[in-house]
Amino acid sequence: MSLSVGIVGLPNVGKSTLFNALTKNSVPMENYPFCTIDPSVGVVAVPDGRLDTLAKISNTAKIIPAVVEFVDIAGLVQGAASGEGLGNKFLANIRETDMIAEVVRIFEDGDIHHVSGGVNPLFDIEIINLELILADGETVAKRLGNVERDAKRGDKDAVIEKEVLTRLAVHLQDGKLANALEMTEEEQKLVKGLHLLTMKPFLYVCNKKTDAFNLDEQNDERWQDLLNFFESTGAEYVVVDAGMEHELKDLNDEEKNEFRREYGAQGSGVESLIRACYNRLGLMSYFTTGEKETRAWTVPIGSTGPKAAAAIHTDFEKKYIRAQVVTFDDLAEVGSLAKARELGKLRTEGKDYIVQDGDVIEFMI
Repeated sequence: MSLSVGIVGLPNVGKSTLFNALTKNSVPMENYPFCTIDPSVGVVAVPDGRLDTLAKISNTAKIIPAVVEFVDIAGLVQGAASGEGLGNKFLANIRETDMIAEVVRIFEDGDIHHVSGGVNPLFDIEIINLELILADGETVAKRLGNVERDAKRGDKDAVIEKEVLTRLAVHLQDGKLANALEMTEEEQKLVKGLHLLTMKPFLYVCNKKTDAFNLDEQNDERWQDLLNFFESTGAEYVVVDAGMEHELKDLNDEEKNEFRREYGAQGSGVESLIRACYNRLGLMSYFTTGEKETRAWTVPIGSTGPKAAAAIHTDFEKKYIRAQVVTFDDLAEVGSLAKARELGKLRTEGKDYIVQDGDVIEFMI
């Protein structure tokens, strides 16, 4: 299952630094706008300690984690929707991703220029979101013009689509993200084909800096305004020190933990970000394990057994008969599949079974 997260934001907020920390790749990070002109792509493992435990139980030769693809996209500026800066390229690149990780700067540093002249994360969000909303408004207006002609001829599907597009156009004109509009499942299917930017899930990434004036640490008024925005909109966010995470990217886990303790950091911001993206997309992992490999498979939360089996191969969904299932916790406790079977922890599930995060499964086809 291919998952793509677009890292977006204004120039010089730390997007490429964060990308480097995430992927351990090297892309330009010069202190000037548009240093990242073509999107850089990196595939990142979803941190999951359960894989190591399963690998030990099965004496596995290889571990394959779930992954998320991150795309470092050129910095957006005000007027992008009308082609300013690299606006058209920016919008095209982000349209291809599954969700948006919107990076905002919450630290002050006189040596790092801010494109708006001063640090105000909420203002940055308003600029970025408005540009995305304006672009979506144009897309909706164009589609609405086509649908109206069909609706006038009495096309029932066109009438339904016209109604939802009209509501959506007003919603966007009010400066609201498309994903905040209440729609029925049928309406969502109609809108999905437009590939609207603001229908994607959003995750806000608040980038701080070690030894700088960080708005969250100082309980600055700008930080409080940002928290109020997150609360009022139900938005999800993570706080990351992209610079520190970038410095740590080549160290082993023990060295990273020691460094973080020295600077008083609470765990890995990068790992929190990866997990948050995975969760924000409504995804979970189930496992297969054996001597050859232990692997995490990515499926939407709520998947049935056959749908989950399709992650391995599409034929598995059609040929699905039943599955042998044990929870990770039970298997970790008893120490082997044989013991889990002996104790009745390993059970048989049919086609209607809803797979749970952490299930260890063997499919029967």
